[in-house]
Amino acid sequence: MPESAVAGRTVVIAGGTSEAGRAVSRALLRGGALVIVVGRDQARLDQMATDIPGVSTEACDLTDEAAVMAMAARVGPIDGVVNLVGGWRGGGGLEGQHDADYRFLEAGLTALRHVSRAFDNSLRTSSAGRLAIVSSTATARPLAGGANYAAVKAASEAWARAVAQGFAKTARDAQVPLSAASVIFRVKSLAGLEEGLADAVVSLFDSPAADINDTVITLPRT
Repeated sequence: MPESAVAGRTVVIAGGTSEAGRAVSRALLRGGALVIVVGRDQARLDQMATDIPGVSTEACDLTDEAAVMAMAARVGPIDGVVNLVGGWRGGGGLEGQHDADYRFLEAGLTALRHVSRAFDNSLRTSSAGRLAIVSSTATARPLAGGANYAAVKAASEAWARAVAQGFAKTARDAQVPLSAASVIFRVKSLAGLEEGLADAVVSLFDSPAADINDTVITLPRT
């Protein structure tokens, strides 16, 4: 069986103590990657390191820009970022879209902004830089009861696409082949799709950057 292209790559999983983060971590480790899980809950990070030998952890508040920059400096050069910071709050129609829920959901976008900026140079200069986010099919058909959620996911997609344009411009200006890619995964619900997401993340490193940069992949694939 040929060695996976992810072997030897260093991948940061932001907000990676969830079930999805565990699945992605295991898949990356099986492929030979170095995995760094970042989260704010030290107890959950410690438990993950115990449950999944080989995982490295970093405690960091991903909504704190200075803390993220300091974490990135500690970690050093990487090859991939998977942003799994998120959650769901909704219901009650448009009248039920409260600011407290929006601020909770906004943390995912804030984490994406901070982490992608902190590691931008690493990803652009890696021979196989990859940024992946998990979005929602709700962006294509937002509902009143999920307006906060859909709006944050749409903003996250716009940010990920801007990252993709930056990758392409860097390669074009340097007159070198594109080596970095920013990809959006969309799901209706992530529950039950954790293993599929994990396999899809690993496969990003098997695909040429030019084929996947600025693409949207809906899971499960048909």
